Amino acid sequence: MSGKQFVVIGLGRFGSSVAMTLYSLGCDVLAIDSSEERVQRISDSVTRAVQADATDEKVLRSLGVRNFDVAIIGTGTDIQTSLMVTLMVKELGVKTVVAKALNELHAKVLLKIGADRVIFPEKEAGIKLAHSLTSSNILDFIELSPEYNIVEIMALRDWIGKSLNELKLRQRFGLNIIAIKRENNIKITPSADDIIMEGDNLFIIASIDSINKLNNS
Repeated sequence: MSGKQFVVIGLGRFGSSVAMTLYSLGCDVLAIDSSEERVQRISDSVTRAVQADATDEKVLRSLGVRNFDVAIIGTGTDIQTSLMVTLMVKELGVKTVVAKALNELHAKVLLKIGADRVIFPEKEAGIKLAHSLTSSNILDFIELSPEYNIVEIMALRDWIGKSLNELKLRQRFGLNIIAIKRENNIKITPSADDIIMEGDNLFIIASIDSINKLNNS
């Protein structure tokens, strides 16, 4: 569990994907949208879902948005609304603001007004973003299927100097190591005797449950 609190504003495909994935990872998630239908659809999959006008600064203040660690702005179809909400949550004091953009120009403006990160509207990007926000060890995330993913992670500190056989990652976490990246070299299908060294990145195939188990270990 990351211990961070997230507010997701705009519950289209992207926003809903981020919100539900963050909640499934054990995060505290406040979801906001002006559509009652969207709010009801996601209400059981987040900590709290609220129907509200996110362009009203008083509403955002009343919901305590300033107290959240990360704000994800998913209101991308209306560029003016997207820019307005991004600017307001940043001015309210949210440390990290991630916003969805429709195109490169929209992205440039979002970054200029304070967005810390810009994402283009793909469901897969939403899932990938949620995992990258909740674990500092995850470097990349590719969804193979609803059940399995390829994940690139940094070797944990207590793995350094131990062999794959000693770590027993498959038995402990259900992680299948498919490659080790060391500097500019990648070793495919490493053996059980391979030693993990400082700076190594591991490519693994794992289920969401296995990734969660590793994050919470």
